[in-house]
Amino acid sequence: MVSSNLNQVTAVILAGGFGTRIRHLLPNLPKPMAQVAGRPFLEWVVRYLAKQGIHNVIISTGYLAGMVADYFQNDPVKGITTRCVAETVPLGTAGGFLNAIQANGQAPAAWLVLNGDSLVFAELASMIRCLSESEVQGVILGSAVPDTARYGSLVRSGDGALIGFAEKRPGAGVISAGVYLLRHAVIERFPTGAPLSFEHDVFPLLLRQGVRLSVVEIDAPFLDIGTEETFSKAEGFIRQNLSRFYV
Repeated sequence: MVSSNLNQVTAVILAGGFGTRIRHLLPNLPKPMAQVAGRPFLEWVVRYLAKQGIHNVIISTGYLAGMVADYFQNDPVKGITTRCVAETVPLGTAGGFLNAIQANGQAPAAWLVLNGDSLVFAELASMIRCLSESEVQGVILGSAVPDTARYGSLVRSGDGALIGFAEKRPGAGVISAGVYLLRHAVIERFPTGAPLSFEHDVFPLLLRQGVRLSVVEIDAPFLDIGTEETFSKAEGFIRQNLSRFYV
């Protein structure tokens, strides 16, 4: 049983990408470390987690990993235990996650996985409540959007279980917000090898194995800073939502 207060959850923030689409805006800087409203965007992600009640955070790093590690060593968020684990080669989203938790050696009741270059202001307790059902092994946060052409969409059953992933196409739908809550025990079912993607490798295999993954749909502010257009909105997005962060 996983408690509903998130104390038994350790978060893994995936921050290892190269950020090629906005590299020209951030020379010699990892994308999640972009300065937004006076702090690195990645720090805002950590402060959001702290506000939600999560106090153990692992950051999976890659490109310019030392810069991220030095920052959080020198300027830690008060009350948050933060450890950085670097990839030596690109491992993909799921591969980076596995590398981080294996290096950390913890076995919490559940792992929260999220991206270091995006924020969605969901109440994470709604995800953990799904794990009170013993048959549910993982939860994917879904965000309703008017057009799924950029993202692809989640395919669900009538009771909210994940069935699969639809290809990118125009029209409204529910997309993955890139936030996953996984029981520790389900990790032994992950495929081997690297690189590994959650949506292309891990989740399809789990579904074939009959593992139940639930989708929690939310209607909450969401932003990723992966393009020049969305990055330009980050400053206002953070400042309009300061109450959602631990300060």
